Amino acid sequence: MSITIKRLAQELNLSVSTISKALTDSHEISAETKQRVIQKAQELNYKPNPYASSLRGRKSKTIAVVLPEIADSFFSLAINGIEEAASEKGYHVLIYLTHESFLKEEAMLKDFQNGRVDGILISVSRETAGSTHIQEVIDRGIPVVFFDRIREDVSTAKFTTNDYESSYNATLHLLEKGCRNLSFLCISRDLLISNSRIQGYQQALKDKNMPEAETAVINCTNNAEENYRMIKALLSGKQRPDGIIASVEKLTNPVYLACQELQLRIPQDVKVLSFSNLETAPLLNPALTTVTQPAFDMGKAAANLLLKCLQKKHSILGKDTQVIPSTLIVRQSTV
Repeated sequence: MSITIKRLAQELNLSVSTISKALTDSHEISAETKQRVIQKAQELNYKPNPYASSLRGRKSKTIAVVLPEIADSFFSLAINGIEEAASEKGYHVLIYLTHESFLKEEAMLKDFQNGRVDGILISVSRETAGSTHIQEVIDRGIPVVFFDRIREDVSTAKFTTNDYESSYNATLHLLEKGCRNLSFLCISRDLLISNSRIQGYQQALKDKNMPEAETAVINCTNNAEENYRMIKALLSGKQRPDGIIASVEKLTNPVYLACQELQLRIPQDVKVLSFSNLETAPLLNPALTTVTQPAFDMGKAAANLLLKCLQKKHSILGKDTQVIPSTLIVRQSTV
């Protein structure tokens, strides 16, 4: 049976508080009492619980990373950046997945209020349309830093990429390659990141005097099979697009599969471009043109700022949004 501080207190007829202070070499406790406590602790083979003591001091040396998913290579790379920064500072990283559910995200942040973690890095779910649950955590003194998917209505630090500009340039690229009927696949109208990409796409069409069909922006779901049926129906229609922009990586495979089943050639019949960090993008047939995001750098920068805040008592996070640019990599799917 493990020996607790309470058991030590009973053995020495001292208070739990005195035992705790003696074991942490507090100046409030006499040298004689400290010696008595240490001897008894050694005699009973007492082993301190660092996690429990860190909770009492609200320092767990742990940060939480709240993500909508990890199937997307962006988040996998971001985790690598976060863990590199955390390990350098002696912190642990706990990964929490919302699976694109607002209710799960809300429950997680409520649970964090008990001091389980010292700080939080978060990329919100596709369903997240409010921020009360995030503000409540901040109000409890737990710092929060956003990355990639952010909430503008929360006053804290945020790390994003240039989504509007990237989408604008991606659309111009397809227009320059001859596309005249573009479709844009998005996952949520509640996410700032989705709306920024849609606006970049729409502005590029407007600047080139290209009409935008009413059904040009396709609102996809969190269900892979449903997305496939939706994309296949789009590519089977009379107004079949000659170019597709997938705003997230997971919408790329359904496009390739639908084209294969419908015997549509990429890029001759349909040009395909995706926001993606897939390492296998050059190996696809044909190789996929991508907007590649600075996932590792974004994750590491966000973690470094959070850790800097945690290591400085009473440090307050800035409210600015830091933008790390993405890169358009042209491959055979659009050329």
